[in-house]
Amino acid sequence: MATENEENGTDMQFESDESAYSLARLKLESLLNKNMRIRMTDGRTLVGLFLCTDRDCNVILGSAQEFLKSTDSFSQGEPRVLGLAMIPGHHVVSIEVESESLVNSSQGM
Repeated sequence: MATENEENGTDMQFESDESAYSLARLKLESLLNKNMRIRMTDGRTLVGLFLCTDRDCNVILGSAQEFLKSTDSFSQGEPRVLGLAMIPGHHVVSIEVESESLVNSSQGM
């Protein structure tokens, strides 16, 4: 009997892990092709379309633009157009989904 309970407990743990994985995957899939703003450890900010990520948290942005951290808080400066950009996961400080892209996608459904 004890082995049946242990097996059931293991199965239940596996199912909850699989369910959490599925929810995380669905969340990431819902963010595909949304505009994102990624702040990096060196102060730069990249804005572009979220195309993919991997298990190391590297992020690929399409149509990316780079904004440098300015010393003057009032001037943002001109963005530098990068196109396709890969941001290593260990350089990511924060990721924000621009609210406009979330509103547009929910209106389309």
